[in-house]
Amino acid sequence: MSIGILGIKVGMTQIFNKEGLAYPATIIQAGPCTVTQIKTIKHHGYNAIQIGYWRVHTTCLTKAQLGHLNKVNTTALRYLAEYRVKSTEEFQLGNLVTAQDFKIGQSVHISGKKIGKGFSGCQKRHNFCRGPMSHGSKNHRQPGSIGPGTTPGRVFPGKRMAGRSRSIMSTIKNLQIIDINCSQNLIVIKGAVPGAKGSLLNIKI
Repeated sequence: MSIGILGIKVGMTQIFNKEGLAYPATIIQAGPCTVTQIKTIKHHGYNAIQIGYWRVHTTCLTKAQLGHLNKVNTTALRYLAEYRVKSTEEFQLGNLVTAQDFKIGQSVHISGKKIGKGFSGCQKRHNFCRGPMSHGSKNHRQPGSIGPGTTPGRVFPGKRMAGRSRSIMSTIKNLQIIDINCSQNLIVIKGAVPGAKGSLLNIKI
């Protein structure tokens, strides 16, 4: 029943193999996740399994979210994710998805939100050219004109300007699982994954 799982990035370490070579590794606290909805072709047009992760207090969710989770008599879960499957016969509402459902040596795709680079200017964020650096120039790293004058008298939406940079979703494919700790629901991935420590990760097969 290995479909995918949600987890939290614990941090990075290094692991030595039998030859003494060190490999970078990422430790992920994966699950346990609860199956909260089963979608079928007959009712929804496609087969998929929805799982929930990270128990929270009921005040952290809306009434609509709580009503959706109450249908399967589960606790309040903050994060939901959906995975397409060929058949839903193996799954039942309320089943748990844990690190035990994965295998060492298996390849997975991991998605997460990048750390980002904070508030950045136009040159770093959009690769703008700088102005002349000679004496007397008053346009070194300024963005320049941002719009026309009286007509239309406003800045068009989508104008490339300074702001929060590169904190976007990213996916790294074909990462290898090199170790699994089923008692603590830990999965060790070879290499680095997107996101900072404590960020949410989506592990897909």
